Amino acid sequence: MDNTFHYVYILTSKIDKIRHYTGVTTDIEARLRAHNVGQVPHTAKYRPWHFTFCYFRLRRKTKIRKRLVLGYGRTMKRELLGHLERLGI
Repeated sequence: MDNTFHYVYILTSKIDKIRHYTGVTTDIEARLRAHNVGQVPHTAKYRPWHFTFCYFRLRRKTKIRKRLVLGYGRTMKRELLGHLERLGI
């Protein structure tokens, strides 16, 4: 069994706080760097980015990833981000 940690993360743009990006990676630091230097076309326009939420699992296909990334998970993501904002995180 592969014991590599896979991280599900949500980024928030530092220049446009309503812009969020959800992704999955095995190297969280390298992936944030890639977003912030413009190597990810989808996020290049709104860089720099910072982590708003990060969750890890051993297996790549996780239910939380599917919920956060797929359309029906957008509501869940908005609720999570609203809760974190109320907490001052």
